[in-house]
Amino acid sequence: MSLNTLSLDKEEVCLKGKRLYVYRPARLEDVFQGDPFLEAHRFPFWVMIWPASLALAEYLASLPPPLDILEIGAGLGIPSLFASAFGHRVLATDKEELPLKLLKRSAEEQGLELSVKTLDWINPNLDKKFDVIAGAEVVIKSSLFDPLFNLFKSYLKPEGHIILAHESERKRTLVPFLVKAEEHFKVETKLVRLKNEEKIIEIVLNRLTLK
Repeated sequence: MSLNTLSLDKEEVCLKGKRLYVYRPARLEDVFQGDPFLEAHRFPFWVMIWPASLALAEYLASLPPPLDILEIGAGLGIPSLFASAFGHRVLATDKEELPLKLLKRSAEEQGLELSVKTLDWINPNLDKKFDVIAGAEVVIKSSLFDPLFNLFKSYLKPEGHIILAHESERKRTLVPFLVKAEEHFKVETKLVRLKNEEKIIEIVLNRLTLK
């Protein structure tokens, strides 16, 4: 799908004193036709700005640059944009091309350098290793646990780390993932609270390092 045929909204995000914007579709029906309840497997969850992505963006922006950072399941790419803005070398990846096109436009218009690439977690095709592998709301089903672990072990530098961000309500899937992750990684957990329209949202940050 061409960006020229889409009606786009520009949404601003301010973190750590820096204000950036992302492009996203103004109308859901432009990118999804169907019932989101009956066809959840097809729903483009990337069209939303997830609170976990804001927590992840703030974390990456706090790391001393420059680091080689891989974002998986990037969607609109707020973490990648802020990581780039704070001096890191970023590769943003997603299984779909459209959100990456939007992310690339957002980056180029704001003078930010980052690379984008489609990525299949089951058959990843990357050509380098990274200091940090980051993802927000990426642990969504148990069938992807092993592909994620394999991706992490294949593309993380020996002294690097993985940082994952999820809303705490995802614990039904997240807890089994973390239990299994401890077979391969040292796992650290931190809770972050974000205020969103009078509601407090609890984000679980997990830092994984190779054993």
